[in-house]
Amino acid sequence: MEANLDLLILRKKMRKRTKNLREKSDKVIERDKKVLTRTLTRETDLVIKQSKGCYVWDQDGKKYLDFAAGIAVSNVGNTNKYVVKAIRKQAGYALHAAFADFYSDIPVRFSELLTSYLPTKLNTVFLSNSGTEAVEAAYKLAKYNTRKKYVMAFNGCFHGRTMGSLSMTNSKEVQRKGFEPFLPVKHVPYCYCYRCPFGKEYPDCNMKCLDNFETVVKKNKKDLAAVFIEMVQGEGGYIVPKKEFIKGVRRVCKENKVLLVDDEIQAGCFRTGTFLASENFGVTADIVCFAKAIAGGLPLGATVFPKELDKWNPGSHANTFGGNLISCAAGLAALKFMKNARLGINADKIGDYLLKRLNELKEEYEIIGDVRGLGLMIGIELVKSKKTKKPAVKEREKVIKNAFEKGLVLLPCGTSTIRFAPPLIVNKALTDQALKIFEDSLKV
Repeated sequence: MEANLDLLILRKKMRKRTKNLREKSDKVIERDKKVLTRTLTRETDLVIKQSKGCYVWDQDGKKYLDFAAGIAVSNVGNTNKYVVKAIRKQAGYALHAAFADFYSDIPVRFSELLTSYLPTKLNTVFLSNSGTEAVEAAYKLAKYNTRKKYVMAFNGCFHGRTMGSLSMTNSKEVQRKGFEPFLPVKHVPYCYCYRCPFGKEYPDCNMKCLDNFETVVKKNKKDLAAVFIEMVQGEGGYIVPKKEFIKGVRRVCKENKVLLVDDEIQAGCFRTGTFLASENFGVTADIVCFAKAIAGGLPLGATVFPKELDKWNPGSHANTFGGNLISCAAGLAALKFMKNARLGINADKIGDYLLKRLNELKEEYEIIGDVRGLGLMIGIELVKSKKTKKPAVKEREKVIKNAFEKGLVLLPCGTSTIRFAPPLIVNKALTDQALKIFEDSLKV
């Protein structure tokens, strides 16, 4: 009887202790819900207090393995020491220079280094604060140079949430609903072989998606300023197109005198093994957009294009915080670290290993319909069954939640895909740890 009483007291203490494990985090969430807008999407109840390398810690001190990298931002690792050092140093001089109205050395140095990583013709930079701003600048630049009405984008694409970029974005209905009317944009199917929009099978399809794209471009070329494309679709599901599709898109744009805009915001900065994802396909776009990883965790966007497109007049496009000194100092450090640490080589090496292991899990688990990726931009599409390919939406939510409770941070994309996008400094041991948690999460 006494032993049973001791056991009950112990269990009560353990329940209280377990409940208190998230006490600080839960209080932050309560306060958040009172003052922050409900439009923010929170995939888990992670409340980040600290981050370092491939880990994040919550408000209560619990440690998580980070395979989301802040939505593919922390390519150089969370709180990279060289980035932090650069921020602290610059903060001792100046924070802001109103770069649209005055000159400053740090944004110039950042732009010089960025263009040194790119094909020679991409030699002119417009600096902004985010991905959507980088896309808006490209949109306006294309319109200014061509004076044409339309741009074209692909089904499933994500280019941002401000009105110009949102007019193209259509990876999820919720992102567009209620914001009509949009700017004039033509949408065409992307090369999504697992769910071919034309019901074909590769290679017997004879690249029907490319033929369709070419037909639409030719039909609209008189009024078509530019085609916007993600070389690997991000929010749409980490979809990797066939090389001949991307090369074909480049050819069609060139033949029809349509500008090609490459959105490298998520796929760039060595995420796919090469600095530009487009390098994997052997093409160079006319305009390239950067953000996310480019400043190691600080807000910074960049739109890069040839000097021959730099026709707009002073005041045609500008902003207040573009070229922010702290962000550009961080960007300089991040770019240098990416190259010096050979992050592209590591992304290829660990990415190949991760793809191999995930494909082995695919053979074992009915719920894994497709595994795809380049470098460390890898998507695992979950399905009800391999035969029907019906998206396993609720199951995906459960897997992500299970992984979170076991100490692994993952994010969704597409309809039922889980993305693996860790910091590019990740090693094999941490990858094995993530794979173990992911597989255990599939079983629950």
